[in-house]
Formats: sequence, structure tokens, C-alpha cells
Amino acid sequence: MQGNAIVVLDVGKSMSKLSLWTSGGELIDRKVRPNARCLDGDFAVLDVAGIAPWVIDTLSAFGHQAHIAHIIPVAHGAGIAVIRDGALAHLPRDYEAAVPGPVRDAYLAERDSFAITGSPALSDGLNAGIQLYQMAQEVPDIFDGATLMPWAQFWAWFLSGVARSEVTSLGCHTDLWAPRTHDFSPMAKRLGWAEKFAPLALAGDVIGHISPKLAGLTGLAGDVQVHCGLHDSNAALIAARAFPEVGEQDATVLSTGTWFVAMRSPKSAFDAASLPAGHDCLLNVDAWGQVVPSARFMGGREIETLTGDDARRVDIKQDQPALLAAVPGLVGRGAMLQPTFAQGFGPFPSGPGQWINAPEDWLSRRAGACLYAALVADVSLDLIGAHNTILIEGRFAEAQVMVQALAALRPHESIYTSHAINDVSFGALSLIIPGLRPKENLKPVKALNVDLAGYRREWRRIAAGAETSA
Repeated sequence: MQGNAIVVLDVGKSMSKLSLWTSGGELIDRKVRPNARCLDGDFAVLDVAGIAPWVIDTLSAFGHQAHIAHIIPVAHGAGIAVIRDGALAHLPRDYEAAVPGPVRDAYLAERDSFAITGSPALSDGLNAGIQLYQMAQEVPDIFDGATLMPWAQFWAWFLSGVARSEVTSLGCHTDLWAPRTHDFSPMAKRLGWAEKFAPLALAGDVIGHISPKLAGLTGLAGDVQVHCGLHDSNAALIAARAFPEVGEQDATVLSTGTWFVAMRSPKSAFDAASLPAGHDCLLNVDAWGQVVPSARFMGGREIETLTGDDARRVDIKQDQPALLAAVPGLVGRGAMLQPTFAQGFGPFPSGPGQWINAPEDWLSRRAGACLYAALVADVSLDLIGAHNTILIEGRFAEAQVMVQALAALRPHESIYTSHAINDVSFGALSLIIPGLRPKENLKPVKALNVDLAGYRREWRRIAAGAETSA
């Protein structure tokens, strides 16, 4: 049996993943579970009821393959857990649930400026602060005697019983953190939330051991160390920085999944005032508290919307030649998708979302969705001043139309891809295994052999006009 193994629990919006690793960074096993859409009364909530028993069962199965010494969670950044008397008092809200207009208007009057938080006003519950505000409006004493913690740290608490908070999770578009002062935002302090959050710890810190209850349920030894954990896109950033092409450069990581998140590591002073808050730009915070200029759009969700149940066909290997072959025809007849298919998000948040000169065949429509993702990513990268080196990681790094189109759109930059599945896990592992280096080299991306200059100009002209008139 493998000794001193490490488990990474990755709770995304659409999928939850558990991976088992050797102490040298070799993957032993990986399990994936789709998250369910859940309701708690009238409110959409995150799938704690489904994820928790799956985590227990999977940890038990992993325990038969290796002696587990460490567990570290990563998760998306738009969930807040409310703990009271050692139990989850209120299920975390689903950030895609609509917020009533009067509540949103009142919250917008309370929140701090983008200049203070680096956090734009986002749709629905994507600013975690509005989730807390709505809960407090519904039940004024809801946080009395409670401890608050971000979604990633909830899972650390679930495993260990120890409550902590952490800066990558607090500093990702929550409205709760002021990255330049390394402290809670004025609003979070004024409304009494800051004092309710669990004490801060670093992402890689050991906060405790697996709880006796979880040890009994999983069969794991009681000495398993539980680490604080971090925001998933920040874990991908840590993984990227392990590559020499990225770590020593002014480089940008484009993490792709439900969200496409571009995160730049500038090597000189960055003027945060240059970020346009209304185009889904923000300041993230890395695991050491440093600001990371970022831009996002819901690329994976948009591809799913455009392709339905066939979404996976844009990135599986056997379909790539046919998808690439469809591109010249799309470009030649000016067939293009215009933003946006996730209203309220991305660099064109108000665009109507439409086909222009839509192709008939499904293959071309899938290729068109990939071209669309590349064009939106190109704008997002421009907004944060990305240059020099760009690393595309995550599921859609295997979508060759998307990555090769991006290389064609940005011919003066070095575009790479890395392994499409395990980058988030590798970043989390790097916090536990000092000096861990990737086992595989980055793959340089060959640009599409299609001139996209005119196509891009026309796409941007239409997109900008539609956004202005919306």
C-alpha cells in the first residue's frame, strides 16, 4: 500500500472531484461526481447533501489503496457556510439564484467601490456579500452566535471540525476583502460580518486532523492532516507558476471550466485603476495575499448552452480534426456567434447572444462555439494587459479550435497548454509537497492556419455595438 498519500477535494460549480496522489506527486486514482441542483425551501442551495456522503464513501475507498496522510480542499469562491453549535446552520446559497430587485438595490448602496475591493458588482449571488446581505434581510439575527467561512474552508471544517478562513477565497469577487490593505472590506466590518468569519490561515496550513467522527465513517487513521484549502482558480495559478515558462515571466493563466478565468502575474507595478469593472474584471488574491489582475467569462457554461448534451464533443480527441477542418468555412462566410449566452457575465455582459450567418451542420456549430470562446478570451486577456506568455489549462485546453484560434489571434505571444485535468489538484499539492515540479512539459500551441484578423475586427465591431445599444 502506498504510504503518506495526499487527497485533493475539488468542489467546482458543476462537478466535484476527489483525487489521490503519492507523496511524490503521482496520480493514483481520481473520482468525479456531478453536483445536483438543490432547493432548501424556496432557495437554491449548494449540494452539500449529495457531496458530503460521496466524499465519505470515496475517502473510504481511497483508504484501501493508500495510507492517506493529508487532505486539502479547493472550491469555487461564491459560497459561504454558516456554522453554529458545531453544525451547518444554513446551507450555502447557490450563486446562480436570482436576488430580488429591492434587495439588490439596497445592497448596491452598501457595497464598497471597485477601487477598494477590486470586486465588480456581479449578477445573481456571485458577490458572496450579497448572499450574506439577503440572508440578514430575511432573518435579522441569522448570524448571532454563528461562524462564517468560505466554501473551500467549509470542506476543511467538514473534515476536521476546525473553522478557518483564507484570503484566496475571501478575495475573489466577494466584496468582503480589501486586497491592498490585506484586510476585510469596510462594508464587511460595518455590517458586522468580518468579526463573524473564522480566523485566517494560509491555504497550505495544517488546521487540524481528521475528526474522530469522519475517521470512523471513512476508516482512515486519526492522524490524517487537514489543510486549510483555497479557491480553485488560484490553485491553477500555483500549478502554472511551477513551469519555468510561467514562473519567471509576466505571464497569464487562462483556467477553463464552467468559468474561463484569466489571471495575470505582473512582474512590475500594476495600475488597478486600469481594470474596467463593468466587463467582469477583478482583482483576485493569490495564496500569499498578492493581488492578481483577472478577467472572467462563463465560457464552459456558454459552450454547454450552445451545444446542449453534446458539449463534451468540443474537447474529446477523436473529434478535433473534423472540428478544425470546419473553421475555414465558418470564417469564409462570416458565420459567428456574438456574446453573450450567460447574461451579466464576461466582457460583453449585456450582449443579446446570437448567431450571424449560422451554419446548418452540427459540426460547424460546435466549431463555431469554440471560435466564440477564443474571441471572448482574447478580449478578456486584453483587458488585463496580458502579454508575453499565456498558459491555457483545464478541460477546454483540449479543444483545439479554441486554443489554436487564440494562438492565431495573439501571434506575438507564446501560447501553451498543460494537462487538461489535474492542474487545480497539482496546485493544491504544491502547497504540501515543497519543490514539486510538473511531470510533463508545457505544450506550445500551433496557431490555426487561417487568417482571423478580418473576422476578429468584424466580430468586435458587432459585439461592441450590441453592448452599447443594450
